[in-house]
Amino acid sequence: MTVQTPPQETSAPTSSYPQLYIGGTWTDPSGTGRYQVIDAATEQPMGSVPEGTPEDAERAIAAARAAFPAWSQTTPEERAALLDRISEGLTARQPEIAALIAQEVGMPYLHANVIQVGLPAITFASMAEHLRAYVFEEELGNSLIVREPVGVVAAITPWNYPLHQIAAKVAPALATGCTVVLKPSEVAPLNAFVLAEIIHAAGVPAGVFNLITGAGPVVGEVLASHPDVDMVSFTGSTAAGRRVSELASRTIKRVALELGGKSANVILDDADLQTAVMSAISACYLNSGQTCSALTRLLVPRDRLAEAEAVAQAVVAHVQVGNPFDPSTTLGPLVSETQRDRVRGYITQGIAEGATLITGGPEAPEGLDRGYYVRPTVFSNVTPDMTIAQEEIFGPVLVIQPYDDEEDAIRIANHTIYGLAGGVWSGDVERAKRVARRLRTGQVSINGGTFNPVAPFGGYKQSGNGREFGLIGFEEFLEVKAMQF
Repeated sequence: MTVQTPPQETSAPTSSYPQLYIGGTWTDPSGTGRYQVIDAATEQPMGSVPEGTPEDAERAIAAARAAFPAWSQTTPEERAALLDRISEGLTARQPEIAALIAQEVGMPYLHANVIQVGLPAITFASMAEHLRAYVFEEELGNSLIVREPVGVVAAITPWNYPLHQIAAKVAPALATGCTVVLKPSEVAPLNAFVLAEIIHAAGVPAGVFNLITGAGPVVGEVLASHPDVDMVSFTGSTAAGRRVSELASRTIKRVALELGGKSANVILDDADLQTAVMSAISACYLNSGQTCSALTRLLVPRDRLAEAEAVAQAVVAHVQVGNPFDPSTTLGPLVSETQRDRVRGYITQGIAEGATLITGGPEAPEGLDRGYYVRPTVFSNVTPDMTIAQEEIFGPVLVIQPYDDEEDAIRIANHTIYGLAGGVWSGDVERAKRVARRLRTGQVSINGGTFNPVAPFGGYKQSGNGREFGLIGFEEFLEVKAMQF
């Protein structure tokens, strides 16, 4: 591990938003509370947004409900044109937004520019393409099958890929003719306010898109339970997803959930182990491990465990930890003090439970006492019953688990409550596909296959239900009607 000395202050100017976006205008919140947004690398305030109230949520829902009849009847071309303008607006402000998210979340700027802003721009543009090609009506026997917008959508989004997850919900909702109330995480909300500016400038009709902030137990619960909300799309922890489902069930609204993960990366005995382990470090440490689909469990043949440990230790020694704006940084800080302390607690627990610490540890990286930094950490000899093998850590912590044969590897990979992502490495692609089909998970990367922003994304088991992105994500926001004649 190499630690980069933070450069002189490279943070962007402080950004504060005094109002919420409701009914097509920037409007004063009903309360006086504010959320301070903290720069993850400096621990200094970088902006603030209103602390929304239940009354604000009610106003936003009413605006979305009022706008739905007209918006749902617009033509696909009108909606597609709006989505294209939003995509263009994101691209025009890409460097600014990337810098903002690098501060809010801690992802290195060079990565944030491509991932945190580039992917959302792609999502809005791809939904415009789906919309233009989609067949909303078809005849089946004596029936006309009609696909219609589900209605008012409450989108509740997380802090780790804030704009990316917003786009995953807002873009298909607007494309299908739904109206939206967005509640971003109060930990990293500033990028959502920039998006609201872009959507407003793109000419969205009043009430079609609304932005409010607020705590999940306060504002989020209003959105999830309100009878005038037809669908809630939530990304966050599995525990919070259970609560959203409970509240939504009272009005039998549609629920889409993208929740936690503890994904396994299986290296089969015929794989190029060095290449696979090198890739595994990147797959685990992207965004400082603050990725729900991160491949945080590395499964290796027992007789090659020592070799895997040596490769992992050598690779981590070259990880560049430092300020997100330093071009050489590959691992930035975590998002908050709470998250940093939580991750360090898991590292301490892993040591206490008997896992072998290969590199890293709970101490602050040397020379980085300011900022929410965590040492890139690797454990080995991790058994399936250990806490660090079962619970989502959400930090740069890789656990190596040895297995005896292919059947044992599949059993260990599936031995969690989660099923969001996975990986398989083999010298035989067909063998890798065969193993991948047996993993109970929504996505599998074969031999390091890269993320596809237009493929469906979502999980099995307690990683959620429903899918985002691509055509399947588009169709999540449609109802189906049959007209007999």
